[in-house]
Amino acid sequence: MLIINDVLIDEDIFLQNFVCDLSSCKGRCCIEGDLGAPLEANELDLLEKYYPKVKRYLSEENRKAVEQQGFGVVDDAGDLDTPLAKDGECAYVTHRDGILKCAYECAYLDGKIPWRKPASCYLYPIRVGKAGPYKTLKFDRWHICDCALIKGERQGVPCYKFLEGPLTDVFGEDFYRQLCEVGEAWLNSRT
Repeated sequence: MLIINDVLIDEDIFLQNFVCDLSSCKGRCCIEGDLGAPLEANELDLLEKYYPKVKRYLSEENRKAVEQQGFGVVDDAGDLDTPLAKDGECAYVTHRDGILKCAYECAYLDGKIPWRKPASCYLYPIRVGKAGPYKTLKFDRWHICDCALIKGERQGVPCYKFLEGPLTDVFGEDFYRQLCEVGEAWLNSRT
């Protein structure tokens, strides 16, 4: 792992090529898995604050799931996640043009709210975690993203470059600049 300030970084973020391919996967990351998307505690306030403008994007079933379970749920490990609807999809999912999308992101892109979506979704396939006093950034491998790996390889786009916008939005321009410098120096040292 590499380090920038108090953040440990998985080298796969630099090694692995990745470009989302929504036309192939159709947004399956929003409906597969046993749990909802990981949430930060401060994101509960944002989910609640913007819900009145977002709920019109949701199906009746998904609105009921949010209103019955709350804006986040605590899983068996004690972590905070998005609520799930009856069919197992994230309660914040909406269907647009045959693709599953985050209702918050749709509202953001439509200019209705200033917040895009939970960081865990925005940064995917990078997962933020903790290791002692450090934050960690790890590349998450999930079979449903095989098409993104193929597309990334075809286009030659490393994960950290594909996620420039989300990494900059979440961690800041200075962090992203340092991430590029550290990653490129590490990659050059391997040749």
